[in-house]
Amino acid sequence: MQSYTVSKLLSRINNTLLPAADAHIHISDMSVQRGYGIFDFFKIIHNRPVFLKEHLDRFFASARAMRLHCPLSREALIQAIEELIQKNDLPQSGMRLTLTGGYAADGYSIHEPNLLLVQQPLQLTKELQPGIRLITHEHQRQLPHVKSIDYLMAVWLQPHIRQQEVADVLYHQQGIITECPRSNFFIVNKHNELVTPSLNILAGITRKKLLELAAGSMTVKEAPVTIADLREAKEAFVTSTTKHLLPVIQIDDITIADGHAGPVTSALFGELINMVFS
Repeated sequence: MQSYTVSKLLSRINNTLLPAADAHIHISDMSVQRGYGIFDFFKIIHNRPVFLKEHLDRFFASARAMRLHCPLSREALIQAIEELIQKNDLPQSGMRLTLTGGYAADGYSIHEPNLLLVQQPLQLTKELQPGIRLITHEHQRQLPHVKSIDYLMAVWLQPHIRQQEVADVLYHQQGIITECPRSNFFIVNKHNELVTPSLNILAGITRKKLLELAAGSMTVKEAPVTIADLREAKEAFVTSTTKHLLPVIQIDDITIADGHAGPVTSALFGELINMVFS
């Protein structure tokens, strides 16, 4: 694989391909003025987008929910993605699609959206990583079914997360677990059922694929998970596009699976990696 710096890669703004170093939007864009926009992000392995259909389904669903009209049809967007992959020739990478609220003279109204395609190198592992620690925080994202560019709370909490020496925060609302800022959450409960929250979350693509895999070997439920449930959980993990699957071994003062990845976590990780890299 060739060696790249991000600045030498091509990006796309609407219908224009240009070097990433020259890819800019105007300060009047609603993404700058009001943080208004949506995005999606997918892996590329061997120059092939992974789970592209599902990512585009979610991208266009988020756009509709935010009243943003994508300037490219689904078919044209796929062609634009394939063109950028071909020109950059970065076999293992990630691509972010961003759709903004457009240039607004009043700084408050949706105008013609801007579409940004940005590809970047991505380091991925096929090895199960050590377990991570989380802390809980009471918060509910706005329009949780939308993959928006609004990460205000997640960014604001970063100093606290570093101070606590944990990997991330796990959101809950009145004791009902929802998600992490950039990943979905699962437990294996005391009945050996795989359970993941179903309400007030962003339905992740890796989450969807993992549920499909797990359904072949165990009982799978999309149902409420409470903080109290964590104390009886046999295993826990999070999933995302870049993390794949990460074991969770501690949440607040609760140690899970004796501080190690459990057998269900390990088995599902192997199945997921086979699916992603096949």
